Amino acid sequence: MPIPFQVGITGGIGSGKSTVTKIFASLGILIYDADSHAKALMTTDGILVQQIKKEFGNLAYNSLGTLDRKYLADQVFGFPERLEKLNSLVHPRVAEDYKNWVEQHQDKMYVIKEAALLFESGSAKQLDKIIAVTAPEAIRIKRVMSRDKRTEPEIKNIMQRQLKEKQITEMADFTIVNDEVSAVIPQVLKLHKLLSNKGPFSTGRID
Repeated sequence: MPIPFQVGITGGIGSGKSTVTKIFASLGILIYDADSHAKALMTTDGILVQQIKKEFGNLAYNSLGTLDRKYLADQVFGFPERLEKLNSLVHPRVAEDYKNWVEQHQDKMYVIKEAALLFESGSAKQLDKIIAVTAPEAIRIKRVMSRDKRTEPEIKNIMQRQLKEKQITEMADFTIVNDEVSAVIPQVLKLHKLLSNKGPFSTGRID
């Protein structure tokens, strides 16, 4: 059964992944936002709901059946092993959901999976090419402070739990620089042309 060429987009918090994926979307490319789907599945996927209740208690959900995100955040924040356990429950269900999504779009040239933890979850192994989105740490912090109203120490704590940017770019096939100096749209257009033809590829930074 034919499946479309599968491309992953990843990067640390505040790197600008969503900006890049929006440009791809404007070109008609379908985007699977893994983080958004994960949040939805934690309420709608019966298997995952039962797993979360078993591990973190029934209080993880309110009387209406929706996830109590604050309660769950309190259960895992500052406890790496608990966060790892939650991810080990969520990632397989997202992987299954993504697989079903891809099968529904076999007529597409290529599709994109956007995920912050693309390498950490192991899902990068199932993709044909990976794009890393990068930006200087100071810019990333400024973006997140403006977007999420988080404090700088909170953001740095999240960054410390994610792969370093150098690690991500070394493992990725392409790098898009979103540093508010380099023009992003030309970088995306160049990659779109390559991906639409499935090559020829020369990996590295897109300029």
